[in-house]
Amino acid sequence: MKKLSLKIRRDVMSYALRAVRIGSEMKDRRGHVFAFAESCTGGLVASSVTSIPGAADVFCGSAVTYSNEAKMDILGISENTLRNFGAVSGECAAEMARGALRLFGSRAAVSITGIAGPGGGSDEKPVGTVWFASAVLDGKARAVKSLFSGQPRNTVRLLAARRALLLLLKELENIR
Repeated sequence: MKKLSLKIRRDVMSYALRAVRIGSEMKDRRGHVFAFAESCTGGLVASSVTSIPGAADVFCGSAVTYSNEAKMDILGISENTLRNFGAVSGECAAEMARGALRLFGSRAAVSITGIAGPGGGSDEKPVGTVWFASAVLDGKARAVKSLFSGQPRNTVRLLAARRALLLLLKELENIR
């Protein structure tokens, strides 16, 4: 398990470095390039990016919205979305990404919301269920679900951070 965790950490840092490099190529007078909205990762994605020199030139920030109240107050998530679909849903992830885009004024945003465990899961949404969404200036958000079942909490968080950075890289390539 330690070897897997070390490999995932290396992947996360490698993807964060690539995101900062691509963002640097895209930087112009329009300002910052990307932002995040994080729930189950608790700022891990932002921490990975900010460990890279030059990140301040391209990274706006990350809203860590762990509670439903924070999701509504900071990102503008609809109470109806939370009631009808839950915080761990594609609908919520999409609203989170659009909310981060608005909040930070970036050109791309990625959101992460899920159940890292060990508790909190259900038959419908087991531990390890994580939803991601990306949004760009056109306002469209694309959501995707991953299931990291059978993994310890910190591994779920690392896998989610890795997946979020891969999603960001894809969006940056598309808007480059």
